[in-house]
Amino acid sequence: MSDSPYCTSLKPMKPQKHLVPLLTTLALSLSQVSALRADDITDQIDTARGAYERGEFQASIQGLQFVIAAIQERVNASLVKLLPEALAGWTAEEPEVVSGGVATMIVGTQLSRKYHRPDDARLEIRFTANSPFMPMMTMMFSNPMLLQSEPNTRIYTHAGRRGILKEDPAAKQVEISLMGEGNLLIQIEGTGITKADAEAYLKALDIAAVEKAFAVK
Repeated sequence: MSDSPYCTSLKPMKPQKHLVPLLTTLALSLSQVSALRADDITDQIDTARGAYERGEFQASIQGLQFVIAAIQERVNASLVKLLPEALAGWTAEEPEVVSGGVATMIVGTQLSRKYHRPDDARLEIRFTANSPFMPMMTMMFSNPMLLQSEPNTRIYTHAGRRGILKEDPAAKQVEISLMGEGNLLIQIEGTGITKADAEAYLKALDIAAVEKAFAVK
């Protein structure tokens, strides 16, 4: 018998049972993204499963990480469609998505888009889901007494959702925040705009579709 500490006395590792539900969940999640033919995602799932069954756990993990990232890209592509195009007289930048990694653990998933007008008016729509700061926001929305010390701030409602309106007409600054169903915050804020400008974009949103897209099933 060899004196090496890495030799024959070690038995082959058995596949870890906790990886089975993860592999199954990833396979099922594909049906929620779209009806797909065999592609790079399903190929990687099969590869990761094969590596797992052979006891090659590191290779399996790497395959699953690729699958998660690829699915997230497809989810992000569907989420950006929830942001409205520029209204008449405005131009829109490309949507931005923050999801996955350390940033998501800190601020949650964020989806935003910025809009501009020739008179230097600027407006941004932002969705934040599953943020660790959401309980604090929920408490503020649920207790109007907490807003009394905030100047130019009052309770606001839209389409049955509770919210907060911050408006400074002199500075032409407006911010509307709404609590959507689940752990979702919808915000529209801008400078050089009026409350009517912000509400025009709020009305352009399909809030029910946004809530459904961010819902954790």
